[in-house]
Parts: sequence; structure tokens; C-alpha cells
Amino acid sequence: MTNLRTLYPPIEPYETGMINVGDGHTVYFERVGKPGGKPAVFLHGGPGGGISPDHRRLFNPEHYDVLLFDQRGCGRSEPHASIEANTTWYLVEDIERLREHVGVTKWMVFGGSWGSTLGLAYAQAHPERVSELILRGVYTLTQAEIDWYYQFGVSEMFPDKWAAFQAPIPLEERHDMVAAYRRRLVGDDPDVQLVAAKAWTIWEGETITLLPDPALSEPYRDGHYALAFARLENHYFTHRAWLEEGQLLANAYRLKGIPGVIVHGRYDMPCPVRNALALHQAWPDSEFHLVEGAGHAWSEPGICDQLIRATDCFASTTNTHSYEQ
Repeated sequence: MTNLRTLYPPIEPYETGMINVGDGHTVYFERVGKPGGKPAVFLHGGPGGGISPDHRRLFNPEHYDVLLFDQRGCGRSEPHASIEANTTWYLVEDIERLREHVGVTKWMVFGGSWGSTLGLAYAQAHPERVSELILRGVYTLTQAEIDWYYQFGVSEMFPDKWAAFQAPIPLEERHDMVAAYRRRLVGDDPDVQLVAAKAWTIWEGETITLLPDPALSEPYRDGHYALAFARLENHYFTHRAWLEEGQLLANAYRLKGIPGVIVHGRYDMPCPVRNALALHQAWPDSEFHLVEGAGHAWSEPGICDQLIRATDCFASTTNTHSYEQ
């Protein structure tokens, strides 16, 4: 039996900072690994999830120079939980600002869940800036995907968790759970906001792994974290991330020539596997790894194994013209 790859040892950033991206937002970033090594950018999930120290450990620090950042409105970026001037295309511009700050002409893009959505949007807008693309838990943000997770579908797999998710919403509003939650998350009552934010966030935290993982889902109960997570996710999903229906699959041709790896759990509840397979079929330069016995979370053993194998594989490919002279 092949031994599963696990995370690299804990590592501290060699640089941290805040960058003013305009529109009243400042974005926290950190850089880890080998200064001047293979450039890469990590795109976290959510929207609103923020980065964690363990995300740094997905890359071999002897080969990679990785930039990680908290997207607008979450983590250490400010203002916290802000949905103003916060759209997919603002975030794509932010990635470009960060690339220019690092001083590279292209870099490897790594994104999971919502990070895969953002990674696809960025790569399709700026294919010349992407050396490779690693995507986990592919989410193309169609209406069908939103409905599957927030209206009917996953509700049948987790009826007990679904009941808790429905609880803050009156019966007459449950025909559109995203809209019902939006009214509460953008309302003026901070107590109502917090109740809604926690219920929204816990629903996700408890349905992303194949088996229950209290250690993973516990942070989702924190009010500060939940407020940004729920407000931003709901904001983005209300607007379908400012994407045309089916846009990311339709524009997959723009990835031509970019080598990539897609990693997806067989039992991924938030992100049905058929969309990941459809992306692979539309993007011939990609490898597709369907992980049996796994859900959505990047930390599940089989998924983590494939992600680290992917970063290790691309670590040996050199980008001789990555850094601007």
C-alpha cells in the first residue's frame, strides 16, 4: 500500500504585511518558503474562510516561495466582514496587485473550494500569469450547485444538520434559504446577524468531511469568524459571484497550455464531483484525481496526499523567467 503524503513541518512566514488594494480595503499577506524559489499563490475557500498556518505546509519550503493572503473582508484583512467593493473581479485584481508586489511574471495558482472558483476566474482572465493550476473541491458556482447545498440535495444527506440550518428561518421564508439568510446577515440587528452567521457557518463546518471531525468544525462556531464567513459567502452566492451561468466551464478553453491537477473527494457534499469531471474534460492539460473515501475538506488524508503530490510534482518544474528583472 502506498504511504499517504502528509503536511510539511510547521513554518513561519519570512515576510508579512498589509497592502492597500483600494476601495477602503487593506489585505493581509504572508510569504513562506524559500525567497526567490518557485513562485506560488494560495487562494483560500469560503468566500470568507481566511488562511491558516497549516495552509503553508502544503508546499515544500525548500523549493517554493508561496504568497498566502486573506481575501477582502476576512481573516486579518480589514474592514472585517465588509461586503462593500467585494466581488470576484475585485479579488482577481487583488491577486494581480499581489503578483506585482512579489515581482513575478507568472506563478503557480493553488485554490480549493471557493479558492478553485477564484483560481479559475483568475486563470481565465490572466492565463499568461499562471504557470500551473492546482484545484481542489471544484466549485463552478452555478445556480444548480447553490441550490444543491442551500435548498435541496445535501439536506437529504444531513437532515439533522439541515434542521439546525433551517431553525433561524421562519417556515414561510424557507423556499429561498440564501435570500432569507441575506436579510438577516445584512440587517441592522447584531444579535440576529450573529445567530444567522453561526447557523450558516456551522452547516458548512459539519458537512464538509466524510466522517465527523469536531476539531475541524469547532472554529466555525466562533462568532468573529462566522460573521465574516457567512456574510461573505452569502453575499457572493446571492450574486452567483458575478459570473454568467456556466461561465467557468464555458471559458475552460482559456486554460489551454496551462498544466494542472484537479483533486476531488468522491463524497464531496458542497461541490458535486460531476462539475470537477466536466472541468477536466474541458481542460485537456489537467490531471484528475478522484479520491475515494473522502469528502470536501483539504485536510482529509486522501485529499491532502494528492495535493502534496501535486505541489511536489510542480516543484521540480522550473520557471526560468518567473521573476521580473
